[in-house]
Amino acid sequence: MIYPNEPVKDDLYDESIANNEKLWTIHNVHDPALIKDGDTYYVFSTDAKVGGPPSGGIQIRKSKDLIKWEWVGHAFDKIPEAAFEWTGALGLWAPDVAKYGDTYYLYYAASQFGKNQSFIGVATSKHIEGPWVDQGEVIKTEHGVSGPNAIDPNITFDENGIPWMVYGSFFGGIYLCKIDPSTGKRAEQNEGILLARRPKSVEAAIEGPYIVYHPELKKYYLFVSYDSLFRDYNIRVAVSDRIEGPYLDINGNDMRDIEIDPNETGLKILGGYKFADKEGWIGPGHNSVLQDNGNFYICHHARGERTKIHHGLHIRKIVWTEDGWPLVSPERYAGEEEQPIDQEEIPGVWDIIIQDKHNNGMICSEVYEFTRDGEVHSKNSKGSWELKQNNVVELTLTNDLSSAEIIVLPAWDYECWNPTLVFTGKDKQGIVLIGKKRKKG
Repeated sequence: MIYPNEPVKDDLYDESIANNEKLWTIHNVHDPALIKDGDTYYVFSTDAKVGGPPSGGIQIRKSKDLIKWEWVGHAFDKIPEAAFEWTGALGLWAPDVAKYGDTYYLYYAASQFGKNQSFIGVATSKHIEGPWVDQGEVIKTEHGVSGPNAIDPNITFDENGIPWMVYGSFFGGIYLCKIDPSTGKRAEQNEGILLARRPKSVEAAIEGPYIVYHPELKKYYLFVSYDSLFRDYNIRVAVSDRIEGPYLDINGNDMRDIEIDPNETGLKILGGYKFADKEGWIGPGHNSVLQDNGNFYICHHARGERTKIHHGLHIRKIVWTEDGWPLVSPERYAGEEEQPIDQEEIPGVWDIIIQDKHNNGMICSEVYEFTRDGEVHSKNSKGSWELKQNNVVELTLTNDLSSAEIIVLPAWDYECWNPTLVFTGKDKQGIVLIGKKRKKG
């Protein structure tokens, strides 16, 4: 078994917060958009407090390995004039970066919190670190007018290389419109196609859309965040054969359907969690996804259990199930690679979290023992495990969930600071579970 090396604790490793307990935080990164340019990774993110009050301009950080990050600066000195005039915003939100030809396009959003008086704009540059020249409005929405909310833009390219922008949040839901690559703006002057929404009973709480095309599976995956970014954010995913949708979850539910239980739609792949007695994380969400040389990574923010004002940068490995669904590692990326798992590596004590899609708060792990003869025991249930092939294990937990297939991979345990094994998987009903093996002793 090849485990990842111990990550370097760089100057952003902060031991002064959470009553002097250690938390891994890369300043305050919110709504991160991850992109690779050459051999360097970049994260563009919402204006948030970094050593002082938030300032308008979009934060930029870079890395060579997705682990150690370096501060670059802000894209703008101030909020672009048209965006400020329309919204009166104090900062810019939820950026995204795309490249058409030899030009980079930086999309940003300005809004008033709790209103859909919003503005998506775009700026251009010949270099990913700028300088950026504002090109003005892509789309704007007016408070009190029904329809979408012009925030949270993401640019995705379809199978033919045509760019599209998915955007939206609370209020009207998630929309998609085609982009003209010669201008970076909408090809047609309308709000686009409705892809997903939630009912008023949950305040229509859906945002942070991101679409990824998987070239081998020939499917489009729509990632969204449900609920409150301060409390119970959680990441859901649905799939379509066409970029325009419809997007269906693992049980065939249409993401536009507001007549069914609002927590039934979407495969919940990550919510708040806490392993054993270590610091937990609340509200993981507003993700982006990077495809890099055949590997997929999810990038999102999450809040510390006891320091909810801090929202740290999390990057995790995405693994794909045999039936074509993306799942995420329960630990942040440390350079690990998927590899065949030896049967002798599985037995031991595991902390497991079943990600109940109706409980989107922080869920605490429970202890399960995997025995060498293929049994599983916990305080309230029992079951069995069987290594099927490579890194896939069939797991059954009586009273907890139906038969599940879990994908095991090596990881770095950021809570206990040691190498370990982790897994992510789902049962036949679409309940996702994550687990982490305890270190002996």
